[in-house]
Amino acid sequence: MLPAAVRRWLHRPKRSDPRLLSQFFYADERVTQVVTEINCLDVETDAQQYLALLNQLHVSQAELLAIIEQIMDECIPKERHGRDYVIKFPEDLLVDNLRNHLLFAAECLMARTYIDVEEADGIRLRPLAKDLLCSLELVRTVLREQSLSQPGPFSEPIRRALIRFDALFAEFELSYVSSLVSVKSPEEIYRQQEIVVLFCETVARALKCGYLTQEMIDGYEPQLMFTIPRLAIISGLLIYPDGPLNLDRRPEEISRVFSPFYVLLRKIRDLLRVLSKEELYKLEKRVLNQSAADSQTFIDVDSPDFRGFATSCGCPPVRSSTQVAAITDVPQNARWLELRARYNNTEDMIHTLFVCISGVADQLQTNFASDLRAILKSVFKIVTSRTEELEVTDTGQMEVCLAPTAPHLADCALCSNSREGTGREDALVPPDWVPDSTCSHCMACHASFTFLRRRHHCRSCGKIFCSRCSSHLAPLPHFRQLKPVRICTHCYTTHLPSTSKNDDCL
Repeated sequence: MLPAAVRRWLHRPKRSDPRLLSQFFYADERVTQVVTEINCLDVETDAQQYLALLNQLHVSQAELLAIIEQIMDECIPKERHGRDYVIKFPEDLLVDNLRNHLLFAAECLMARTYIDVEEADGIRLRPLAKDLLCSLELVRTVLREQSLSQPGPFSEPIRRALIRFDALFAEFELSYVSSLVSVKSPEEIYRQQEIVVLFCETVARALKCGYLTQEMIDGYEPQLMFTIPRLAIISGLLIYPDGPLNLDRRPEEISRVFSPFYVLLRKIRDLLRVLSKEELYKLEKRVLNQSAADSQTFIDVDSPDFRGFATSCGCPPVRSSTQVAAITDVPQNARWLELRARYNNTEDMIHTLFVCISGVADQLQTNFASDLRAILKSVFKIVTSRTEELEVTDTGQMEVCLAPTAPHLADCALCSNSREGTGREDALVPPDWVPDSTCSHCMACHASFTFLRRRHHCRSCGKIFCSRCSSHLAPLPHFRQLKPVRICTHCYTTHLPSTSKNDDCL
């Protein structure tokens, strides 16, 4: 019987082997090597080296987890644990390296080092973290053994280990994230979907009234980030009173996006109801004209107009939805006269309404930035007439990723090889991936990568693209990739035979 070290040396896979188990072997080896170096280092005498090794550990662990994820997709595709709960997470958390952050958090919990959770949550999470890390070690052990044996199908012990690891990771993910942020309930998710509908109806009405044009929407003009929420507040309170801004319900029954402004919104609604059609038109035109100027700054919610209105207006009896939706001239009854008498003139009343509506809408940009970004992204995917990918950045700006239509791609090795008569269709070695750190723009449409517009590698050419420019799935049998993998538009349309093409998109 050969010693384990000798057997490991004799049977180790080749670095050029494209199979997942071979990739896992070397990724696992890198993690083990970095951990060994950290354990042998004197942190107090060489803090800089420790930080450098820690960064290497995070990178190597992220690579290892990505390969294990691919192995699970190949080995246990039908047994994968459902992850529908991620829709409850704030959009900011849905990044490529979330799994690596979660693994690091589990390690910190077990080491009882500083981590941003309450002690009670830490006590509850530590057993889950321990089970997760133990399960990961088992997965690494059985996959190492398989990678050193003869190639063949995944063994039953591997399948069982992967199924348990996948379930434990999902349980820890939901529990840990829930301890850090407010995870949306199913009711809140539904309420925010209602807001998407309201915003879409607002845009449709604005197009019909001539407030907006389809060209403005397709051009993703920045002022729309301010115009649409402001107009939606008016529409939700006056035009569509049975929607998400139905203030006949209790505060806890409306979306958490609007519930902090419940009392103020009631007062705004009551004053909106005394406007004539001409006055409503003037107010909405004020919103449209002022939004462009306000795209660089927010309305000051501490202004005298905002605070004065919030404290002075009463709440008259609620009108029926039929009366509100009609938007006819309001009869001059005593309540109507009382509300209007609080202002010097019509212009003063419209100005105060504008300031307060804008103040509420702009506070949404500050207090619920992630929710509003998600809502606006959904709205623009629905109302735009062009096939582009919208990205709403952390700064509130809208960026567009244009999908390439031309088949040519600069510096494409596959094109060059084809012209030279040495195409790679018969090659067995996949291309080297362009390092993430060297690329800040999509290599097809040149859109800048942001927190939300992430990098994706094409498995055919190895270059980096945005999701819109690498949205195809296809097998690459010449690279021994028999299951569909991510392919850029250029490779999909230019280099793939029709028999390999799959109509599914990511």
